Amino acid sequence: MRDYTICAVSTPPGIGGIAVIRVSGTDAITICDRLFMSRSVPLNDGDGLSSKRLMDLSANVVVNKHICRDGEVLDNALVTVFRSPHSFTGEDTVEISCHGSLYIQQTIMQWLIEGGAYQALPGEFTQRAFLNGKMDLSQAEAVADLIASTSFGMHQLAMNQMRGGFSGELKYLRLQLLEIVSLIELELDFGDHEELEFANREELRTLAVQIRNQIGDLINSFAVGNVIKNGIPVAIIGKPNVGKSTLLNALLNEERSIVTDIPGTTRDTIEETLYIQGQLFRFIDTAGLRDHTDDHIEALGIQRSFEKAERASIILYLFDLTQEDPDDIIPTSHWLQKFNKPILMVGTKNDIACRSPIHTSGNVQAIHVSCKIPADIERVKNYIVKLTNIQKVTDTGVIVTNVRHYEALYRAYESIKRVIEGIDQNLSGDLLAQDLRECLHYLGEITGGEIATTEVLDNIFSKFCIGK
Repeated sequence: MRDYTICAVSTPPGIGGIAVIRVSGTDAITICDRLFMSRSVPLNDGDGLSSKRLMDLSANVVVNKHICRDGEVLDNALVTVFRSPHSFTGEDTVEISCHGSLYIQQTIMQWLIEGGAYQALPGEFTQRAFLNGKMDLSQAEAVADLIASTSFGMHQLAMNQMRGGFSGELKYLRLQLLEIVSLIELELDFGDHEELEFANREELRTLAVQIRNQIGDLINSFAVGNVIKNGIPVAIIGKPNVGKSTLLNALLNEERSIVTDIPGTTRDTIEETLYIQGQLFRFIDTAGLRDHTDDHIEALGIQRSFEKAERASIILYLFDLTQEDPDDIIPTSHWLQKFNKPILMVGTKNDIACRSPIHTSGNVQAIHVSCKIPADIERVKNYIVKLTNIQKVTDTGVIVTNVRHYEALYRAYESIKRVIEGIDQNLSGDLLAQDLRECLHYLGEITGGEIATTEVLDNIFSKFCIGK
């Protein structure tokens, strides 16, 4: 456990209205008091708190202080005192809200370091919160996810994990596993008494299958969590010159893709991100689809278009209303029949064709638009959001978004699977107990209970920002 006092600027780099400097550790209050003890300019406060030293203040108190040295005032700041163990880190903590001048920030940091504090490493405040038992490791990682969240879905997942939703699920699984381990090991302790059976094998198998299924559900949720965290991929496909690049430009409200009347202008995929109703989407403009081409580069582009469509969560299939009869597309298009995922057929150039939308069902929806009309582009966006079922995704409970968690769950799944196979093969209790302990170990890695080396912890928290 690190026992030195750390300090860092917790607000983003640069100039702003205010900056927050955080100090945490055994000597945090004493070190900060030295910034204010030589104050020469009186403050008018009715309660007299500003004239008191920080060490004489109660916890969770905000006071107005002049930051001084040698009688010279650097800044007028608000200072908040948190006392151990009732702080974010579990240690004595002081937060200084000063004006956002870079000079003021750097000078305060210099004075704190000269007073005995050390510059905090990335994530060191949150790491101390974990080491002091204020949160488990999965909750600590959720802090970083919450800071990095840029969409409604990412925010919801991070908040759920930080509040202990994922931790609660893991705690329940570990309790179930401990029940099995206890019964088997109790049976091993009384191995000389063959007439005693503490662990009914059928009941153990039923419980092990239940645990396997719960872990499997968490593993399967990673695909959804990864999409929410990194953006929902939407592939824009269709024949050459049907308006794919035009639609992308209209969605982004900027000229991102080159648009010409020459078929096959787009040879490679172009990706851009866009927030729609708080959710991040990744739009992928692809090369035009042909059944046959002699152009090698165009053929590679078409192959890549199919690959992107395979990986996408939603497909926008564009067709030219002035060239194709929409009622003939669905039964004849082998491209549409190829994909088993939400497909939005977008008929373009409807300002010229003036056709009514066709009736579709199942995974295929249809809309007719003109990319020149902003209201039509908004309709496309609304359809895309409807096809993603974002609200349902964020309400499904615990969703795994962290690769480290996914790997640990996968290892735990393999272990519990071996337990079930061992019960079916009537293996001895000591072998079953070994696999059960291994499953417990991997689940404990997620919350940090089974991580023994500081090297692993330092690697995890090094990805955090400084000051958090």
